[in-house]
Amino acid sequence: MVHIILCGGDEAGRGALLGPLVISLVAAKKGAISKFSRIGVRDSKLLSRRRREMLYDAIQDISTEVKVDMITPMDINDAMKNSVSLNELEAMRFARLYDSVEADVDVLYLDSPDVIADKFGIRVNMASSKPTKPSGVKQIKRNDGAKYAKIIAEHKADAKYPVVSAASIVAKVTRDKAMDAISDELGMELGSGYPSDEVTIEAVKRNLDSQELLKHVREYWATMQNIKQTRLTNF
Repeated sequence: MVHIILCGGDEAGRGALLGPLVISLVAAKKGAISKFSRIGVRDSKLLSRRRREMLYDAIQDISTEVKVDMITPMDINDAMKNSVSLNELEAMRFARLYDSVEADVDVLYLDSPDVIADKFGIRVNMASSKPTKPSGVKQIKRNDGAKYAKIIAEHKADAKYPVVSAASIVAKVTRDKAMDAISDELGMELGSGYPSDEVTIEAVKRNLDSQELLKHVREYWATMQNIKQTRLTNF
């Protein structure tokens, strides 16, 4: 029996000042997708941490495959230093992660960070070594008979497609655990890692001379530049 495989991709930590940007892909048989909705899978931002962690194991059980990649602050810093945008970096890493999926995917749904949503699907298509076809792009005929996976990149896909919601939960749970590990490693409270979190900002301000902390910080973020400038003007 041939099964239709749907795959969803999302991230956690994109706007953070501190900690990794985590991307995740969840692949599942089309017939199993309804199970995600039945157990309460939805956009991770709408769920408590405890609820996300409860759903994490169930997602693993329902899925055909789950893939995760962590883009470190150092990766992001190096990309920005070389004029590679975060959208480009994320697309390249999603493509690499998708290339590692063993299942024969029919449709890949992605939550798009690009202003023009389809552009992200095109970026992933160009970086992937697998035969894919971004939505809205005319398919090129192949002589080897390989099947194309259709890429659908949309804004708020994590709220629209359960398989993307599942990926958003996996990414968020993974990032939360990564932040806990960094806090334990450094022996300090770091908060969520986002610029809107006063705990995060205060931790960075107090430890600007700590190389151990700074390796977890996105150096070229505007927030970081403002913190450095404030320190200089206060001397």
